[in-house]
Amino acid sequence: MAVVVSSDRVERVLRRELKGLGYKLSRQLGNGETGCDVIATTGGQKIKIEVVSFKSSGLAWSIDFFQGFFRVVSRLNDGATQCVIALPSHFGKGLPRRAAGYRMAWRRVGSAFPELEIWLVDVIEETIKRTSWNSWID
Repeated sequence: MAVVVSSDRVERVLRRELKGLGYKLSRQLGNGETGCDVIATTGGQKIKIEVVSFKSSGLAWSIDFFQGFFRVVSRLNDGATQCVIALPSHFGKGLPRRAAGYRMAWRRVGSAFPELEIWLVDVIEETIKRTSWNSWID
């Protein structure tokens, strides 16, 4: 399956933007290293970010999204004040449909994890759109 937007490209934009906003960032993980993709801190805020690539296969897309979800909420154990799934902006096209398909479960996830956010990273424009989990529900 082809990777349309790599997680590395997403992470580069994310790091550049967060550094510009004054966040202190964790070092970039090497190939094969495990752990949180990006930890951004400022003041008392500790943002744990899992970065997901955009693949051409719908099944791979779903697997990556849900793996990212479980990885990021597990970061609450490490003192995260905000948990973020950072996705290529392409994901934004399908998220309303995905959220609508899960309806009540999607809402309950957002209620259970109020610190959970989805950030859409545009690797062309080099921008980040920050959204709450439940903002994708009508």
